[in-house]
Amino acid sequence: MKKNVIRISRLFSLIFIPLSIALIESGCSKSQGAQTQTPKIEDTEIIPVKTVKVSQKNVAHNIVATGLLASKAESKLSFKTGGVIAKIYVKEGDDVRTGQLLATLDLTEISSQVAQAQFGVEKAERDLQRAKNLYADTVATLETVQNATTGADIARKTLQIAQFNQRFSEIRATRGGRVIKKMMNEGELAGAGMPILIINEAMASSKDWVVRMGVSDKDWATLRQGNLAKLNFDAFPNEFFDGKVTKLADMADPMSGTYEVEITINTKGKRLASGLFAHVSVQPSNSSVMTVIPIEALVEGNGTEGFVFSIAPDGTSVLKTPVKILEIGNNEIGISGLGAVSEVITEGSSYLTEKTKVKLVK
Repeated sequence: MKKNVIRISRLFSLIFIPLSIALIESGCSKSQGAQTQTPKIEDTEIIPVKTVKVSQKNVAHNIVATGLLASKAESKLSFKTGGVIAKIYVKEGDDVRTGQLLATLDLTEISSQVAQAQFGVEKAERDLQRAKNLYADTVATLETVQNATTGADIARKTLQIAQFNQRFSEIRATRGGRVIKKMMNEGELAGAGMPILIINEAMASSKDWVVRMGVSDKDWATLRQGNLAKLNFDAFPNEFFDGKVTKLADMADPMSGTYEVEITINTKGKRLASGLFAHVSVQPSNSSVMTVIPIEALVEGNGTEGFVFSIAPDGTSVLKTPVKILEIGNNEIGISGLGAVSEVITEGSSYLTEKTKVKLVK
């Protein structure tokens, strides 16, 4: 019995061990087969591309600003002296004629000043006559007569000043036109020189209308009288007017820090009104050179930044160059930062990376 068990055990060992070895070898061979079936991935694709020469273009960057419409025939009328407004005889929209009385101050104070100056003249003339009589009697000296003469002259000038102020304590129309703005009302205290009424000619010609706008010192330096402009108004959004620069300020506005530019416009017979808000685009006379590339050469554009590809000196790889976008046209882009690159890739640029191999095709 014992011998039979031993024989069976040996037989089992003889069968199991070779089978295990076979299974192990089979597994190893499958593993090695799997490794040999996995190829090594290599990017060997060559992308055909086309290039375009970089060009240079003379451009003049238009200066864009906003302003208000006014008239050269516009007058801002005020009192020469300050005081309480007694009466304003016109209202906005009224037509006026040259010399027409428009407003007056309460003359109580200024009339008293005139009367006081008149009394001063009378006294000074009496003193002068008395000094002359005493000098004739050798009682007064020549110096006394001279001082009295000077006193009389001063009194007369003082009266002239008072009368002048009295005359300009009223406002009269300096030219025929229309009241377009009343700045103050009756009973208000007006300061000397403070605008009370704004008068514009009732029939302003096309040469009378101007747009006044403020520009920076940099833009002011590029403008010249005679530069052409295009304008449109919010009141006429679909209509454009021609204009030209007729006046450039010689100093900056102390409040805004900008320089005023006056644009004379051709109204084309359109009915306009002072104060219309205008959008202005002025073409300066000087120009600058800008690098221009086709729009399809730009990749990864973001705002004012982007990239372009060019073929490297070896002829098979590419260079990726960052650029700054200056201007976008219909089919081209103005850029800076391209450096010495003379040709940029257009066709095929969207498939490129810095490691891509390329082939130039015609």
